[in-house]
Amino acid sequence: MNSEFDSYRLSDEHEALREAVRDLATKEIAPHAADVDEEGRYPTEARDALTRAGFHAVIIPEEYGGQGADELAGCIVIEEVARACASSSLIPAVNGLGMTPILLSASDDVKKQVLPSIASGEAMISYGLSEREAGSDAAAMKTRARRDGDDWIIDGTKCWITNAGESSWYTVMAVTDPEKKANGISAFVVHSDDPGFSVGPKERKLGIKGSPTREIYFEGCRIPGDRIIGAEGTGFKTALRTLDHTRPTIGAQAIGIAQGALDVAIDYVKERKQFGTRLADFQGLQFMIADMAMKVEAARQLVYVAASRAERGESDLGFISSAAKTMASDTAMAVTTDAVQLLGGAGYTRDFPVERMMRDAKITQIYEGTNQIQRMVMARNLLR
Repeated sequence: MNSEFDSYRLSDEHEALREAVRDLATKEIAPHAADVDEEGRYPTEARDALTRAGFHAVIIPEEYGGQGADELAGCIVIEEVARACASSSLIPAVNGLGMTPILLSASDDVKKQVLPSIASGEAMISYGLSEREAGSDAAAMKTRARRDGDDWIIDGTKCWITNAGESSWYTVMAVTDPEKKANGISAFVVHSDDPGFSVGPKERKLGIKGSPTREIYFEGCRIPGDRIIGAEGTGFKTALRTLDHTRPTIGAQAIGIAQGALDVAIDYVKERKQFGTRLADFQGLQFMIADMAMKVEAARQLVYVAASRAERGESDLGFISSAAKTMASDTAMAVTTDAVQLLGGAGYTRDFPVERMMRDAKITQIYEGTNQIQRMVMARNLLR
């Protein structure tokens, strides 16, 4: 863990981007966040606003019609959207997750097929790795892909697919050689129009209710032979490399949720009085606020360092990416819980957003690798 290369500096462009995204989120996303959660509906207002502003997929390189922003910029976008609405922040986050295997490993032809439609906002992309019996143990997946002439035929089911049904493209991991175990897994790009592809009903979830989570089904799903990502048998390696780059984005989402809850709590304790005194003047509550802000800032710095190291393409990202995701998501759960506590009975009602933020925060400790798995990754990196 050499620290001499761990530093980063936010550029003027990064700060301008934060200001622009925060302004958009405040005006065009936050007003719909409660309704999106209440109705469990897809945040179309957020999708349209983010797409109009070009914030829906900022890391696509310029040669494919994108803005070519760095991974730190991608994290800032997700953080600022999540501060207003966690469900909406999954639009840029999941586009990033679905695209990263393509950016890391796909041929130029595959990139040209897929990325321009995402850059333009015409399409979105989701990521298909998990299965019901292959979550933390992703290498135990059962989905199969076999050659048929020039094509590939995929059979199987993927679960917990974020934004499934809204996305047109899906990055999918499937077994092409069962004898080789993890080295027999390959990565593919599937389109929703491909014959044999379908999506299941929405899961009924605790939080992020505006972002649909569904199973996706492959029943003799036929795709062109050139839609494989990288060489056959390299899919699992690509999946692991992808997570090194995208775990900081979940950290960024968690920070945004935590910051949003902290902002609400600070405003509330400054206005509310008990025993003739502002809540903000009670030292016990001052200490809670200080601890919440300290944790958010520490997690933010770790996420930014991880994103910067990923952007530089450093080889040993396992520890820092897992640490950033874990610390930020644990912080989000702690801070949102404390925010509910600071608002008292009001915090427990849907009249204030902190109970929604608390529910939304929970998933950040689970998806893209549970925090128990993250600790295993960190320990393995430290002890090898």
